[in-house]
Amino acid sequence: MAKTQLGARVDDEVAELARARARDRGLTVGDYIAGLVREDADGLRVRALDAARRFLDEHQALFDEAEAGTQDTERNAPGAHAA
Repeated sequence: MAKTQLGARVDDEVAELARARARDRGLTVGDYIAGLVREDADGLRVRALDAARRFLDEHQALFDEAEAGTQDTERNAPGAHAA
């Protein structure tokens, strides 16, 4: 996999923490940071899916009503029983 070099300025304390945590895990600082970004991105996806699931759980009845109303309208449309 191709790698791109990124540059970032952080406080000395943060830089030392990153080096220490990477060293503790047997990783390069770049691999450690890449892992953090992946974890954050995956977590964001999970949180978004959870939020969507909660939304649907709370409002499913409204969607069901709207769908039922659409089916009734289509069923009563002129020419609906022509076939």
